[in-house]
Amino acid sequence: MPELPEVEITARRLDRALAGARVESALAPGMVTMKTFDPPLDSLAGREVTAVRRRGKMPIVEFGDVGLLIHLMSAGRLQLFDKRASLRDRRSRILIRLEDGRELRLREFGTQQRAWAKLLPVEEVDADEAIATLGPEAFPVPPLDELAELVDQPRHLHPMLRDQRTIAGIGRSWVDEILWTAKLSPFRQGSDLAEEEVEELREAIEECLGSTLDHYEEVVGDSLPDKAPMPLKVHGKQGDPCPRCGATLAAVFFKEHVTTYCPQEQTAGRVLKDRRLSRLLK
Repeated sequence: MPELPEVEITARRLDRALAGARVESALAPGMVTMKTFDPPLDSLAGREVTAVRRRGKMPIVEFGDVGLLIHLMSAGRLQLFDKRASLRDRRSRILIRLEDGRELRLREFGTQQRAWAKLLPVEEVDADEAIATLGPEAFPVPPLDELAELVDQPRHLHPMLRDQRTIAGIGRSWVDEILWTAKLSPFRQGSDLAEEEVEELREAIEECLGSTLDHYEEVVGDSLPDKAPMPLKVHGKQGDPCPRCGATLAAVFFKEHVTTYCPQEQTAGRVLKDRRLSRLLK
C-alpha cells in the first residue's frame, strides 16, 4: 500500500501539475469504486482542479466546493497521464479527463477492486468517517509529549504504529524502517518504552519520512511511477546483512505481511522464527 511519503509526493506533484486544469468528463469504469452517488461523479465536468492534498494515506482532489476522497488500499495508484486510457483498460477505476487532453487516472493492480472514492462537499471531507477516525499525522512528527501519550499503550509497536487511529500515514514498509532506525524491537510494547526510547522513536520517524520525501523530491518527476523508488534499508531484505552492524536481517512472516528486523540491534540477538513466539520478545 502506498504510505505517507508516496501519497505525499503524489499529492505535491499532482497539485502542481493540475492547478487550474478544467475537467471535460469524469467516469468510473470500476463499478464498485464510487461509494457516493450525490453529487454524481459526472458533475465534475466543467469544474477546475483547485487543490490536491493528503490526509494519512489518502489523496484528496478538490474541485472548488467538492472534493474527491480516495483510498488507494493496497494496490491503487493515482497518476496523471498525457493520453487517455481505453475504457477496456481493466486497471482503470476512475478516469477524470481534462480539456487539455490529459487524464487523471485511478488505477488498481490485481482483480479485487478494493480501492474506493467518495465525492463530497469540501466542508464534509474531513468529517467523513475515513478521515475523522485518523490519529495525528506522522509527518510532521507530533511533539514528543504528544507522541509519548499516543504510544503509551500495551500493544506491540509494529501493529500499533500501523494503526491509522493511533498515528496516520505509516504502513508496513516504513514501520520496519522506523523501528530499525530507532533500534527498537517490533514486539516491544509501547507502554514499556522509556522516555529516551520515545525520543529515539520520534527522531526515527522524522528521519525516515523526512529523508524519503527529500529523496522523492529529487528523483520523482511529474508523476509517481507504478513502483516508487523507495529508499528502503531493511524492509523486505531479510537474509541480507544489516546496513549498520552486518548481522543477518531476520523476518517474521504473517498472513499478509512480513516484519523485517535486525536481531543483533533490535531483539538482543534473538531470532524469532515463528510469529506464535512473538510473546517472547518484549
